[in-house]
Amino acid sequence: MPERLTPRKLKAFVDKEIGVSDWFVVGQERIDAFAECTEDRQWIHVDPEKAAKSRLGGTVAHGFLMLSLLPHFLKVIPLLQMKYKMAANYGLDKVRFITPVPSGARVRNRAVLREIRKRGFRKILLKIENYLEIEGNEEPAVLAELLVLVYL
Repeated sequence: MPERLTPRKLKAFVDKEIGVSDWFVVGQERIDAFAECTEDRQWIHVDPEKAAKSRLGGTVAHGFLMLSLLPHFLKVIPLLQMKYKMAANYGLDKVRFITPVPSGARVRNRAVLREIRKRGFRKILLKIENYLEIEGNEEPAVLAELLVLVYL
């Protein structure tokens, strides 16, 4: 049975890395599917021939596609696998799309717990800083401060 998540246990992890996800391939098929469901079919994402002639040298993933993958990346963090009633996306404080993610690139997330705030009876708000890294690149693809409301 998983251990119960408590604010006291979380405090020990503030300003520390709480997990690194596995590598994840962002292929053109996923980029195209995201373009279809968001109606964002800008050529830099969906036209490999035209994009190959651009300064980027090929298609790149949408920034919002990368952002939408955060729940997938965070589900493997041991701290967030502890027992609680529910967790809800509460929003984002800061998002920066720093480096384009080329189609076919491998990315992973590095998460740091930055803050814990009480939000009423048996509720806490977590601020998790996420660095989406591109394999072989020094600069991150995305920096995002995700807010998660946890019902204990």
